[in-house]
Amino acid sequence: MWGLGTTELIIVLVIVMIVFGAGKLPQVGRSFGSAINEFKDAVKPKSEEDEEEPAATNGSDKAE
Repeated sequence: MWGLGTTELIIVLVIVMIVFGAGKLPQVGRSFGSAINEFKDAVKPKSEEDEEEPAATNGSDKAE
């Protein structure tokens, strides 16, 4: 996972706990998770529109 070993992950988690505090970690995790979900939702419709667009173009050419 991005070249991070166990030691590096532990160090990152300790730094995050120091910065945010143990009480805020669940809230930070929820915010991070919802941000990722919103990003995925924003990207997903774009890729579906790209797939549908050529089909719509081909259909309109046949109608004319």
